[in-house]
Amino acid sequence: MKQYLIVGNGVAAARCIEGIRSTDSEGRITVISEEPHPVYCRPLISYYLEGKTDLARMQYRDADFYDWMGCHVVFGKAIHIRKDERLVETSDGALLPYDELCLATGSSPFVPAFKGLETVEHPFSFMTLDDALALEKAIRPDSRVLIIGAGLIGLKCAEGLLSRVSSITIADLADRVLSSILDSTCAGYMQRHLEQHGISFLLGDSVAEFTGNRTVMTSGQLVDFDILVLAVGVRANTALLSEIGGDVHRGILVDNKMQTSLAHIYAAGDCTEGMDLSSGQRKVLAILPNASMQGYVAGVNMAGGTASFEKGIPMNAIGFFGLHAMTAGSYDGELHENRTDHSLKRLYTKDDRLMGFILIGCDERAGIYTALIREQTPLSSIDFPLMMQGATTAAFSTDQRRKKFGGVV
Repeated sequence: MKQYLIVGNGVAAARCIEGIRSTDSEGRITVISEEPHPVYCRPLISYYLEGKTDLARMQYRDADFYDWMGCHVVFGKAIHIRKDERLVETSDGALLPYDELCLATGSSPFVPAFKGLETVEHPFSFMTLDDALALEKAIRPDSRVLIIGAGLIGLKCAEGLLSRVSSITIADLADRVLSSILDSTCAGYMQRHLEQHGISFLLGDSVAEFTGNRTVMTSGQLVDFDILVLAVGVRANTALLSEIGGDVHRGILVDNKMQTSLAHIYAAGDCTEGMDLSSGQRKVLAILPNASMQGYVAGVNMAGGTASFEKGIPMNAIGFFGLHAMTAGSYDGELHENRTDHSLKRLYTKDDRLMGFILIGCDERAGIYTALIREQTPLSSIDFPLMMQGATTAAFSTDQRRKKFGGVV
């Protein structure tokens, strides 16, 4: 009987279990979970703070998922892989054996060495359910919140907290919000919307020094706060593999079967670095859909089956106070744009292919665009001018609609 070991307990880990069981119904599966919770959807933690969901509805799978899958869960931290003996050592001294190992270790907050940070009583992160629960205990209706980082994590934290605190200020060294996925024009749409809901920004500015619950910004501005949230960025958790000689860059390097450079060790989810189909470059594609597909592929191959993950692309589907934005692919090539006062649509094309898109405030079927990117559909084979008017199946021929959409017209 094969022994499978999975380090991590997020979406990638859950899908890895399902991938294993699709091929091997008898093997023993052990999961090492650093978080003391059943697998849940991390993107929902802001909605939990906002009161739009609860702990039960945040679960990614039913409470009896592990029992139903025949899994044993060990709560603790994996600290070392003994690759020659095929053992993983945990922080409490346990040695867990494996025939096949999957690292689904995710990522961790990156905390810069801000001067005086140690004088802040309790700086918070916002990546896990425990982070959200800790914030919930700390906030009061009169709390002044300072968030360092205007990326997705910082903005979602602000949305979750806004109705429960007195004020929120977000600071970022970048000159715009969501700087990793939006240019200045697109970011301006989102920032104006957030400001209309009462969130203040200090952009192009950074922390010079903390002194207790006050910070001096590099601009000289003073900001007093009661709650500090650090959302500067994240780093893939790669140490378990790198310390035993596995190939690591920004993430754990994997092939299309999710195999690492070391025999019998796979990886999936936010800790990995794989090929971005839209740009042809290796990237950390840290989003839930990719984690799900990668985990399943890893599980199938660990169990001796055959599966591959070859169509990974960067994607984001985000929304703040009713304004939604969807992005995918790379912003390379010719720009095609439709713009109104309340919406912005950008499609990027190159060599008869859709390379990427940005949709802000658009009521369109973004899945059609992502399918065009993933399938590398020649744009000359569809009615692209009609597509620019709206993501519609009418832009495809009858035969294409039948193959791609099951005959949907």
